[in-house]
Amino acid sequence: MAISSFYGLQTSLRGLLAQQRALDTTGHNIANASTAGYSRQEAVMAAAPALVIPQGAVQGGAGAHIGAGVDVLAYRRIRDTFLDLQYRAQATRLGEEAGRAQGLDRAELALAEPGDNGINKQLSEFWSAWGDLANAPDDPAARTSLLEKADSLAEAFRTVDAQLELVGRQAADEYAALTEPGGEVEQIAQEIVALNDTIKRFVTAGDTPNDLMDQRDALLDKLATLGTTSVVSNPDGSVDVTFGGGAAPMIDAAGYHAEPLGANPGGRLGALKELSTVPGGAIDNYRLELGAVAQTLAGAVNDIHPGFFSVAHPPPAGYGAATLAVAADDSTLSAGTPGASANDRARAISELSGKGPDQAYNAFISRVGSEVREAQRNEANAQALTDAVQDRRESVAGVSLDEEMSNLIRFQRAYQASSRAMSTMDEMLDVLINRTGRVGL
Repeated sequence: MAISSFYGLQTSLRGLLAQQRALDTTGHNIANASTAGYSRQEAVMAAAPALVIPQGAVQGGAGAHIGAGVDVLAYRRIRDTFLDLQYRAQATRLGEEAGRAQGLDRAELALAEPGDNGINKQLSEFWSAWGDLANAPDDPAARTSLLEKADSLAEAFRTVDAQLELVGRQAADEYAALTEPGGEVEQIAQEIVALNDTIKRFVTAGDTPNDLMDQRDALLDKLATLGTTSVVSNPDGSVDVTFGGGAAPMIDAAGYHAEPLGANPGGRLGALKELSTVPGGAIDNYRLELGAVAQTLAGAVNDIHPGFFSVAHPPPAGYGAATLAVAADDSTLSAGTPGASANDRARAISELSGKGPDQAYNAFISRVGSEVREAQRNEANAQALTDAVQDRRESVAGVSLDEEMSNLIRFQRAYQASSRAMSTMDEMLDVLINRTGRVGL
């Protein structure tokens, strides 16, 4: 079997094309070195199928295989699936811890403690006003000041309760906005469905749309911060996604399904649900405890001065702070018990300072502060773990400019060598074609 004189040119051409594709891929990596979610790619090369020379066609009768150069088999996306799973699990935890920390921080800000407008300050001034009245039971200014301090204290309780209610309502509204039709969860899901369809068409045709897969992975990462996300890859390149503890996939071959979320959806949605649930949510519990403090205050004062404070009993949903009000006025206010000392009531109430109501409120403040600090620590820990996994993922999928520059030089040298081989073959063919048979040349 005769071998074409141009066979070597074809071998060199394959080398040129393969190194050119490798250079193109390296350039694509360098261009996307700072692109979020981009996974570096590489041209996978392998020896081209050899030219088979049958037995007897060469001297000695044995067959042979002559190398045919190199082919690019695929453009591989460098990605570690296990690290993706780890990252999304940590992203879900980070989303939940961050959402909880933000919600509890808003609740702590509503308390305004320590500060001049907080309930602690109002309580202190309230007890002092009773002390002033005990020192001057018949002084109109002392009576007026006491009623003003009492009104300010009751208003402070109602304001804090209203602020806590607002925090809970904001969490509930954000949860609804994320999960409602057309919300962020559905928007992300619909984008994944569209990418699924496009990727499936390319994969079925034998192509590998690496950049589209990167876009889909970025959306899955974003979805994981909102709730627990489980991803199953299919042979056709598409993925099935179960979200938020749902019983069935939210995304499958049929498209998007508005599946109900589980009792604990995880991620930011889990934190928002925990904060806003009534009854039993974190903010609801704060309002109940603040209401209990208000009832303790009203009960302690009313035991000494009947009818001074009014509070709904039972208060609506247990939120006693929302209904705390001063029932006494200048005509019913009495510094002393009729028939007894002229200031025994005022003196006894002033001595409540630092006791039952103060202790109950300080215990409430301590609990809120402790839970806020714990939530912040948990968020910091989750952030550190997420960053660690992301660093590991970047070490695999990220673009190293130093490595890519080395690849540029390597592929350039290989391209130049293939070009030199082609030039050499061309010179040989030139001699063969143009000079063979010419005497004296």
